[in-house]
Amino acid sequence: MADAYQAVLSLAVDQQPSIHQFIARLSESELQHRAHLKTQAYLKQSKLRYNAALEQVYCNTARNLTHDKLLAIADCGFIERSENILITGATGCGKSYLACAIGRQACSLGYKTLYLGMTRFLEKITQSKLDGTYVKMLNLIEKTSLLIIDDFGLHPLDNISPFVLTANTGRPLW
Repeated sequence: MADAYQAVLSLAVDQQPSIHQFIARLSESELQHRAHLKTQAYLKQSKLRYNAALEQVYCNTARNLTHDKLLAIADCGFIERSENILITGATGCGKSYLACAIGRQACSLGYKTLYLGMTRFLEKITQSKLDGTYVKMLNLIEKTSLLIIDDFGLHPLDNISPFVLTANTGRPLW
């Protein structure tokens, strides 16, 4: 607000806005500033791997990614609809970059986002069980609008994994 106030004061007297326009400018400036701070906090908390933006994502039919598909997810409506997105492709084709671009977009639209590699995610779950912060970890995940788990499926889940439940037979249930 102070910067907006100084900008108006620097105008010539005949160019200064009416009191109503002046208050509207100050209010809008404050709202934009708060939204910017919120976005920056969400980006910092998200721990995104890449500083990616949807505008920088390369779309073509060979990648099975069109501009229309990208625009369909750009509004992050899938979050409100509780839909999942699974990004598949060959190694090095840009899956992680695309996930980070979607995460950045979600942060800028006011959604809490968390990015974790699958290995790190499993380590955090295991560690939280050992140090007694498991419920805290679950609460963090519950409060997160967009959870990005990268490199899912690279390694098989084994009996050590906290997500694999076993029956009396000792074999995984799933």
